[in-house]
Amino acid sequence: MKFTDYIFEQVKEFWNSYLEHPFVKEIGEGTLDREKFKNYLIQDYLYLKEYSKVFCIGLVKSKTMEEMKFYYNSIRGTMEDEAAVHIKYLEGFGLTAKETEKCEYDLTTTSYTSYMQGVALTGDLKEIALVTMPCTWSYSYIGKYIKKTYGYNLEENFFKPWIEEYASDGFTKFTNDWIDYINDLCKDINEEEKKKLLAIFMKSCMYELNFWDNAYN
Repeated sequence: MKFTDYIFEQVKEFWNSYLEHPFVKEIGEGTLDREKFKNYLIQDYLYLKEYSKVFCIGLVKSKTMEEMKFYYNSIRGTMEDEAAVHIKYLEGFGLTAKETEKCEYDLTTTSYTSYMQGVALTGDLKEIALVTMPCTWSYSYIGKYIKKTYGYNLEENFFKPWIEEYASDGFTKFTNDWIDYINDLCKDINEEEKKKLLAIFMKSCMYELNFWDNAYN
């Protein structure tokens, strides 16, 4: 069994709770309060800024040019492609990217990104990969689920660009590239390291749920 198959089996039930979260369901239905979505976008934009720094640490710790390019592409994909959807929505709410950067970080945003950066600074490339992966992988999981479940209403849905970003072929490829990278990186790990990496992954998964809770409440 590949390492990511093992990981997915451990988190599948937990991730399915994301799909039932009112924030996610109401995005799919197109009924989410737009002020909640605006506040979510602000925090997620600030999150992406700090999240990108974790990839930067990965780039510094990379051992080959190929690995450096992989992290570089992840930095670029997060800061340019993913952030672009946020910026367009925020501009619709009357906020520029520079104004958004001046907003205050919520406690959940600070706690989650500090955890990831701490793991990245003290850990190795396997730990960096596992601490960041829940964000990418679970958003792909959620995006595809929403599009499949609520696709009948997509054209009239205010949240269509957000949904399409995370359900897109490009984001799926980005996710699959990370899955392949992790499987290659972790192919020879022992049971002790396997449990350690799973614990890191699970903690980020719990932070993801906290982020949804914070966005909705």
